[in-house]
Amino acid sequence: MTPKHKTNDNAESMIDLLKLCTKMTHHQNRVLSDNHPLCDRLVCAEYSKSAKEVKSYPLIEESRIFVLCWNFSAEHTLHISMCPVPVPFTYAYNTTGVKKTQLHTHDYLELAYIVKGCFRQRILNQDITFQEGEFCLIDKNCIHQDYLDNSDTVILFLGIANDMFSEIMDENITTEKIISFLQSALMKQKDLQQYLHFKPTEGASQQMHECLFLLLSELCNPAIGSSYICKGLLLRIFRLLSTSYEFSLSREQRKTMSWIIFEEVSSYMKQHYSHITIRDLELAFHFQEDYFNRLIKEKTGMTYSAYLQNIRLERAERLLLSTNQTVDEVADAVGYHNKGYFYKIFTKKYGMTPGKYRESQN
Repeated sequence: MTPKHKTNDNAESMIDLLKLCTKMTHHQNRVLSDNHPLCDRLVCAEYSKSAKEVKSYPLIEESRIFVLCWNFSAEHTLHISMCPVPVPFTYAYNTTGVKKTQLHTHDYLELAYIVKGCFRQRILNQDITFQEGEFCLIDKNCIHQDYLDNSDTVILFLGIANDMFSEIMDENITTEKIISFLQSALMKQKDLQQYLHFKPTEGASQQMHECLFLLLSELCNPAIGSSYICKGLLLRIFRLLSTSYEFSLSREQRKTMSWIIFEEVSSYMKQHYSHITIRDLELAFHFQEDYFNRLIKEKTGMTYSAYLQNIRLERAERLLLSTNQTVDEVADAVGYHNKGYFYKIFTKKYGMTPGKYRESQN
């Protein structure tokens, strides 16, 4: 049973976050009119069953995180605000007769949090309902729509620039499944559309409310050092998602992402085969050493060392047949400085020495 004081703390942190969202969306001096050019960027009602919009990152490069706040009232009105912006504003959108937004994707990653109520999205032709306290992380290529027939609901949409995600992965604060998701998203695979649905475990919401409150406060009132503070808070948020929230990937998602990452790893190895180490892979792809061994074994049946050796020998074969380089020069070019060892493994693979192989193919 949850102790009473923890329950109260959680309620208080949620109220603080909710108050800040309400202040953002209701109490600004600048109110946008319906014909303001920014309005369609804030919310765009469905106008076509097939057209797909690509929403671009709306801020300057220096601002690598932004928050869009939607606050649905009971009077068919959606109050909207965004930060950071030069001049704070609010926009009141009448949702009467409007069911959902236009089909769209983003060129950045979007993390949506349900502060209050529940929220429906249509993702990959499926209606998904997110409850209070839950998150949805949508990658750049995932086609989706937001339902606008909500009441008494508040949502925060965190837009995060792609280079910021790269930095989050560099910190190694997330689990392998989240890293796989981010890697495949950042690799710009247009045929892979995916999202993650996060549900909090007991006690997670209070810490998350506190982090989101601090992040939103910093974005609404930026000052010197805000970018570092916001990055730190985002790292905390992803750490909490990784350790205190439940999520799952379908078998098909895991299979698809695994192949994409393998193809990228394999391509990288083939580009750098002569001098590559497994540490280079760790730095390039942000996984631990045992992950590469498992991935390559699963896809090829070979260990990392055996797979690299196979790449080098196939390259050596091509050099023997297409150049006038000596055998020793070929061995050196593909990364083998011990010529005796090169002769041994080449002979084992091709059934004859490199020199005799060249002669037999000419």
